[in-house]
Amino acid sequence: MTVYWAVGLGAAIGSLLRFLSGVLIVSMLGLSALLTTAFVNVVGSFVIMFFATLTGPDGRLLVSAAGRQFVMAGLCGGFTTFSAMSLDAFILLLEGDLALAAIYLVTVVGLSLAAAWVGYALAARINR
Repeated sequence: MTVYWAVGLGAAIGSLLRFLSGVLIVSMLGLSALLTTAFVNVVGSFVIMFFATLTGPDGRLLVSAAGRQFVMAGLCGGFTTFSAMSLDAFILLLEGDLALAAIYLVTVVGLSLAAAWVGYALAARINR
């Protein structure tokens, strides 16, 4: 039962952080909402890979199953938002902006994979 509570609490915190990222990026900085989705997906990709590598079987950090699920399934799952990225891209397509939709998707996915690689590389170096 502890794992379920850990995932739920992590998801609630992650969702709140995603919402606050939007408030900061859109309302306070006046930037596009597309940047909010891109930001949370790139940062979340880094965090999940860094944490997974650091706490994996060969990792230096010992974390309980509930702790791993709190961060990976809960916090990162609640923070990142593939469905919102899909919605953003679809709206761009409906508005007839095929080029921006394509650039947006390729950029966010590419940066997310790059962030995951950096997270892995950094955690693997710490694990040595």
